[in-house]
Amino acid sequence: MAKLRITQVVSKNGEDKRQKANLLNLGLRRMHQTVEVEDTPITRGQLAKVAHLVKYEVID
Repeated sequence: MAKLRITQVVSKNGEDKRQKANLLNLGLRRMHQTVEVEDTPITRGQLAKVAHLVKYEVID
C-alpha cells in the first residue's frame, strides 16, 4: 500500500479544536515536522480538513 509523507508548514495557532485534533491524529505536533502514514480514506479525509496547514506527497 502507498504511503503519504506529510509536513506541517503553517502554524496551528488560531485554528479550531477539530483541526488541531486532526493534526495530532496524523502525528504532527510542531512546525516543519514530517511523518509518514498509510494512504487510507480516513487519512485522506483528515488531510482534506487541514490541507491549508500541511503539504504532502505520495511515496511508494
